[in-house]
Amino acid sequence: MQNVEIKATVSDMVRIKERVEKCADTGPEVLEQTDIFFTVQEGRLKLREVPDRKAQLIAYKRASCAGPKACEYHIHETDTPEQLTKTLGLVPGIRGVVKKRRLLYFVGRTRIHLDQVEGLGDFVELEVVLQEHESREQGMKVARDIMKNIGIREEDLVECAYIDLIDRQLLGQGNLEA
Repeated sequence: MQNVEIKATVSDMVRIKERVEKCADTGPEVLEQTDIFFTVQEGRLKLREVPDRKAQLIAYKRASCAGPKACEYHIHETDTPEQLTKTLGLVPGIRGVVKKRRLLYFVGRTRIHLDQVEGLGDFVELEVVLQEHESREQGMKVARDIMKNIGIREEDLVECAYIDLIDRQLLGQGNLEA
């Protein structure tokens, strides 16, 4: 499965939420998510837990750049997240945990996430789900159009995952642009 993603910092969540709600087909759905990231050599591997849902083991690869980027991902649902965390925590090991409150909206096939990330602040993410016949460039155009419609500026774009931002904070490099 593939999508095109962007992530951006948000300085005015009320303003961006108003813009998203004007163009959204559905939402918001409120999700309390905990992502447990595991140490891997390439890409990222996380176990996502959401109350009253099956947990998901998600493996994904994407470039580290600030604009729209393609992401290849695979999802495996599990009824035993505790056992899976113990198993993967032993080898390869737990990298860190990201907790967030997410408002989920849909604009067509695009997921818009308004995230409040514990210890990091407010963010917006777009995930344009690519169809089999669709090119990455087509998905990037959709992402850029939605960015424009909801007021995401180029200078607000973030190139990496929340876990990377948390790692930077722990290393004393709190700059989100680095």
